[in-house]
Amino acid sequence: MASSRRFKLLLILLAIVSLASFSPALPALSSPHRLHSNPKGGDRRFWIADDKFWKDGEPFQIIGGDLHYFRVVPQYWKDRLLRAKALGLNTIQTYVPWNLHEPSPEKWVFEGMADIESFLNIAQELGFLVMLRAGPYICAEWDLGGFPAWLLGIEPALELRSSDPAFLQLVDRWWGILLPKILPLLYSHGGPIIMVQVENEFGSYGDDQPYLRHLVALARRYLGTVDFSTGEDPWPIFQLQKKYNLPGKSPPLTAEFYTGWLTHWGEKIAVTDANSTAAALQKILSLNASAVLYMAHGGTNFGFFSGANTGENEKDYKADLTSYDYDAPIKESGDVQNLKFKALRNVIQKYSRGSLPPFPTNNEIARYGPVKVSKVASLFQVLHALCDPIQVIETDQPVSMESIGQMYGFLLYTSEYPEKESGSILSIPKVHDRAQVFIRCSLADNERSLIYIGTIERWSNREFAVPFIKCSSNVSLFILVENLGRLNYGPYLYDRKGLLSAVILDGTILHRWRLYPVSFNKLSSILRSNPIMQVADPQNVDMTEEPRFYQGSFFIDHKNHVKDTYISFRGWTKGIAFVNNFNIGRFWPLMGPQCTLYVPAPILQHGENIVVILELHSPHPELMLNLVDNHGLLMLIKN
Repeated sequence: MASSRRFKLLLILLAIVSLASFSPALPALSSPHRLHSNPKGGDRRFWIADDKFWKDGEPFQIIGGDLHYFRVVPQYWKDRLLRAKALGLNTIQTYVPWNLHEPSPEKWVFEGMADIESFLNIAQELGFLVMLRAGPYICAEWDLGGFPAWLLGIEPALELRSSDPAFLQLVDRWWGILLPKILPLLYSHGGPIIMVQVENEFGSYGDDQPYLRHLVALARRYLGTVDFSTGEDPWPIFQLQKKYNLPGKSPPLTAEFYTGWLTHWGEKIAVTDANSTAAALQKILSLNASAVLYMAHGGTNFGFFSGANTGENEKDYKADLTSYDYDAPIKESGDVQNLKFKALRNVIQKYSRGSLPPFPTNNEIARYGPVKVSKVASLFQVLHALCDPIQVIETDQPVSMESIGQMYGFLLYTSEYPEKESGSILSIPKVHDRAQVFIRCSLADNERSLIYIGTIERWSNREFAVPFIKCSSNVSLFILVENLGRLNYGPYLYDRKGLLSAVILDGTILHRWRLYPVSFNKLSSILRSNPIMQVADPQNVDMTEEPRFYQGSFFIDHKNHVKDTYISFRGWTKGIAFVNNFNIGRFWPLMGPQCTLYVPAPILQHGENIVVILELHSPHPELMLNLVDNHGLLMLIKN
């Protein structure tokens, strides 16, 4: 979706392609007379003629909504789709994020949350058609707009979203895996897919026509589409589409009818009025036009997949929340008992060919209550276990995360400098995205000897003072850099992470660095091997600004159903959380507005459930989490 509050007319040439089959060239279109004939022998057909969509010989109005399989745990795919059905939708639209399916070169993932074929089959079983947004670029407030981060580690640098031959070769390889999986799911082959979108919002990015033609060569038919906000008069825009399409190939369609909006850390939660949203949809549907709600259900940016946007320059960086609730009619937890769902359902009912399914009830959300956690270890204490020694890199100057294969999370940079007779000034001109700086004497092996210096942030980069410490050796410098999510939209899309410049101390560039990629793949075994440090007196809680792991547990009685819940992080500072080894995302209540993280029931279990958090700064003074039954997103943000 477009990441700009102001409406922009996005003419996406060749953007949506009706796939009867894949072909290296665009064949001549069939005659209108032939297109209007009813399918013979029960053949399934979906096509465009007379500025209309046609399905099996009848005009068809798309009333759809975006629901992304990769933002919902698979056990809830059917639940969320049934709620979309109750909203009155006849079509589901979803992106396909390349980075989910090829996390490293030629490592293909199509199971779990990446099992797109199962998702599409469930959609078909429930009677939905599907509009598939295959990319390779998707935006979507998703890390790097869906591109795999390893593309940024290739030298010479690739030119993304272009006809760069090296880039296209990788796109061809990816689509060579994806498209054969999609082929049997096309509508003409008995599946649910009626259209596939090529690229996304390219008109706002570039004009590389050979690139688009290369992508479109995989498809047979195409149409142009425009996205516009719920406040725009749609008909003039629909008329404008006709200038860019073949005669009769411009059925009025808005592929992104915004039901809400995204929110970044540090902003107030974006909300839109239910009645005005419904009125705008009514205006479109009353013109016999088609619309796809963005979003019908937003879901959650689990793990490290949330993206980011910029303002006027790349330093004006705004990271997206873990929650992708989007103020959609179907809320993050599946809640439909809200004004927006009811208002949109009432409008859609008027244009539905049959009665809508009964109004669904909300899933139950449990308040499991307070959870006391205990410190397990400092990140620096268990660094040897979080980072395989063979993965440690030695370089003269800092290099990006991607160049050493660290695609998400954290990278620790370490160096040394001679003891100074007084304090020093430290400067790192380019940090992507957030760096915590520590020092200690090089020969010291006690983690308590670490001294926190400060934090450098991409959006407020500054130099700061490093205090004098008396050492019998050199001073060790530790810089823990966090990747907060790569840009997913705009001219600065090529968004490498880490220290992207020299580190300067008192005007002198520091050399000889060691880089430690931090991995959480073996986190549970690491924490089991480290004794939990109990703190009897809350007044003795160590509040120093150092990254530490904390662990706690809660129990679900076998007599009770396992239910969704939310973990409230009020009183904590910033970090990431895992529940039963599942990364539920980033928390940052100090910045807000999101103060809780959604925990879907399928990742919970009867009996003991383990919560592990990495707090990057100061913990809750009583080392307490709270499992609550509401999202608690709203929080006042000081201007």
